[in-house]
Amino acid sequence: MASIHRPKRGSLAFSPRKRAKSHIPRFRAWPDAAGEPRLQSFAGYKVGMTHVIMVDDIKNSLTAGMEISVPVTVIETPAIRVAAIRVYGEDSSGEKAIAEAWAADLDPELERRIPIPGIESPAEALDKIGKLIEEGSVSDIRAITYTLPKSLTGVPKKVPDIMESGISARDLNTKFEYAKSILGTLVNINDVFKNGTLVDTAAITTGKGTQGPVKRWGISLMKGKHSRQGSLRQIGTLGSFRPSHVSWRVPQMGQMGYHQRTEFNKRILKIGADGEEITPEGGFLNYGLVRGDYVLIKGSVPGPSKRLIRLRDPIRAKKADLGEPNILYVSRESKQG
Repeated sequence: MASIHRPKRGSLAFSPRKRAKSHIPRFRAWPDAAGEPRLQSFAGYKVGMTHVIMVDDIKNSLTAGMEISVPVTVIETPAIRVAAIRVYGEDSSGEKAIAEAWAADLDPELERRIPIPGIESPAEALDKIGKLIEEGSVSDIRAITYTLPKSLTGVPKKVPDIMESGISARDLNTKFEYAKSILGTLVNINDVFKNGTLVDTAAITTGKGTQGPVKRWGISLMKGKHSRQGSLRQIGTLGSFRPSHVSWRVPQMGQMGYHQRTEFNKRILKIGADGEEITPEGGFLNYGLVRGDYVLIKGSVPGPSKRLIRLRDPIRAKKADLGEPNILYVSRESKQG
């Protein structure tokens, strides 16, 4: 009789598989980028998927120079506002925030998310940060931004999503001057990314609730003879009697989905300002019409429609710069079936 080889599906590298703490994904590292200072991340809301016809510009590809069909994810990216400047210092336990400077004029919708700090005036807070930089106690400067979902018709909420963004510069004084110039202002997607550049995407995946080991880990159904004491959809053993401990590697039931996932080196194929250019007849399923700024990302992006998607400068960037893509056609056929 042939031996049955059926390894379980799913990587143990993502364990423990528990629910994300927030629907806002978090970046824990920022690339060390030189050049002109700018924000290193942006945020938008997932709309859906379509496809484009473009000229294959990948070197040594079998279809190089030919027209190919490429699936793309549509992300609506309205302008975000810079709410505050946060500076970090290092001590024996690592990096921690030591000072903040909040803008004076913020959108009233922000109070739906957090109590707006009003301890000191922005000028006094900025002077304090400047003195900390002169003393040499500052290790990094970042910006606190928030989205404006009220301006979208496809996302039924008004509460902004707050997140932190790095600033691309190596000199702290350059970072600080740029942060002061954008404090309290609106930043557009064109101010951060360009067509053809690579980005890292982060999102919270679609939640599926509590699932059993068959769906969660892909184990085989038990044969009828072996399942007389219980269900077909269970594992054969939890492990040995000695030691009396169940390993975390044993496939068991639990939370499935609603996990943060970060995907590296996703290419921006197009950044547009008029959503009618890519909106299909009848609108996108479960979203509707795209009316403002949008981004087309090559391939798929985690999460359902209306989910917050964060874009960051690539931390594992490829050396080859493909340049701006040549898109010939964007499908606007109805997705209603």
